[in-house]
Amino acid sequence: MMPRLDSSLAWKTATRLVATNRDVLMAIAGVFFLLPGLAFSVFVPEPQMAPGTPPGEMMEIMAEAWTSSLPLLIVVTLLQMAGTVTVLIVMTDPARPTVAQSIRRGFMALVPYVLAQVMVGGALGMGFLVLVSAAALTGVQAIGAIAILAAFLAMVWCSLRMALVAPVLAIEAERNPVAALRRSWQLTRGNSGRMLAFFFLAGLLFAVVYGLAMMLVGVVLVLTTGGSVQHVLNAAVSSAITSGALVYFIAMLAAVYRQFAGPPKEEMIQIFE
Repeated sequence: MMPRLDSSLAWKTATRLVATNRDVLMAIAGVFFLLPGLAFSVFVPEPQMAPGTPPGEMMEIMAEAWTSSLPLLIVVTLLQMAGTVTVLIVMTDPARPTVAQSIRRGFMALVPYVLAQVMVGGALGMGFLVLVSAAALTGVQAIGAIAILAAFLAMVWCSLRMALVAPVLAIEAERNPVAALRRSWQLTRGNSGRMLAFFFLAGLLFAVVYGLAMMLVGVVLVLTTGGSVQHVLNAAVSSAITSGALVYFIAMLAAVYRQFAGPPKEEMIQIFE
């Protein structure tokens, strides 16, 4: 019988992991999450659109903006993926590797991590395209709407089943992307609904905290600064809050993995209990 996710225990474990490794995590999060996110916010501003811009023209402007920012977006994404594995190693490895060793191992896991994500994304995209195309051939709008909804729910479900790929790569040192996907699928069996509720509530909490913090910061910045300085400071605060949220999310993945993977090894008890 597969273990059932205990959300309360997972959250307590996640907060303990963050608190235990706070100083190291702050440095790693600054390098892999905060600085890349800040650079993207500063160098890739949101496209400006005049009031009354036709929808077609709006889509063209947005497509052009994202196309021009794609190289930087790829770099930022790769750094965040390497940072995710690095944070997991720092949190869970009983050998207590140095920051340099953790970062090196994080980059070693980057290729299989990327390949795993490409496989999942390609399979989900192809499945979505086939399902929606088949529904469109019927010419019935209701069927098309149901197909889109079903495809979306299937994508969410598959994403949850594959959510533990990063912990598998970091904690089990797996380097085969197919094996990592298979292991994540096995670990999460029967827990998709609980995982969805757990991550949704955590995301909702982050959204509330982020919204309140940015509202307060926005008022202060409007009253004290202006122009590019205001934009940079606003982006810095936003990136800092998002980086903190990412660290907690990664800790949640580690906690969920440990529950599903079974009792930790003897040397891991001091970390997870």
